[in-house]
Amino acid sequence: MTVTTTEAPRTEPDPVQVRKVPMKRRLSTVGTYAGVALIVVWGLAPCYWMVVTALRDPSETFSTTLWPSNPTLQNFADALDPDAKVNFSRALLNSVIIAGATTAVALLLGVFTAYALSRFDFRGKYFVTGIILGASMFPVVALVTPLFQLFTDIGWIGKYQALIIPNISFVLPLTIYTLTSFFSELPWELEEAARMDGATRGQAFRLVMLPLAAPALFTTAILAFIATVNEYLLMSQLSNESTAPVTVAMARFTGTDPYVTPYASIMAGGTLVMVPLVVMVLIFQRRIISGLTAGGVKS
Repeated sequence: MTVTTTEAPRTEPDPVQVRKVPMKRRLSTVGTYAGVALIVVWGLAPCYWMVVTALRDPSETFSTTLWPSNPTLQNFADALDPDAKVNFSRALLNSVIIAGATTAVALLLGVFTAYALSRFDFRGKYFVTGIILGASMFPVVALVTPLFQLFTDIGWIGKYQALIIPNISFVLPLTIYTLTSFFSELPWELEEAARMDGATRGQAFRLVMLPLAAPALFTTAILAFIATVNEYLLMSQLSNESTAPVTVAMARFTGTDPYVTPYASIMAGGTLVMVPLVVMVLIFQRRIISGLTAGGVKS
């Protein structure tokens, strides 16, 4: 007895459908690049206009051309003039001192706090986390008057500690939350292995876990530094001419006419502040991205 089998007829792919798939991919790629281009233009257009205005002749400050017709560096010279009413070079140094000290202290306190919150289970852990979150959400404007009164009473107005301590309280929650999410995803087996080899908990943390957290530490330090440099409200009330950072110094720029705002010099000052930060981010962008994405996906 023989059994005959019939093969199902083979269907050829529809050429219309075959053409649709590459077309969809092309449209998706074009849409992706268009969205990226829109975001880049939206983010960089104000920076570009600031640089262009800084390079214009002061008489052409309000020109609408997309590039300076008579480029000049006079605005930068005016901003950095040591004989000007506002010492911008001193303000740059003040910003570095304030932001550097704030970042160092916030990173030192934040790394140990984040380690404790991610490594240990203790009573009140979530309460502490809630307090940190609440501190980060507190409006800065509500703190201006009490901090001004407090620092006036103890004689700290115009001193660096009056500018550094409030910034630490603002930057510390960001530091703790960024590092906590990273520490939570670290392989704790490596720490346990170091403990079994005879290392103390401190040695295991310093020699094993801390090097693994280097990308997150670097990213957090940059974010904290930039956030401190950008602070204006409290700095304008708690500083004086000798300790004013760049944000306050630019707001105090005056031109030859006290009734005319020197926009070109202000843009030059903003460019001097922006360029080093942009260069730093471009140089260390890989570390920043690795630190921001670390701990986001569980293995």
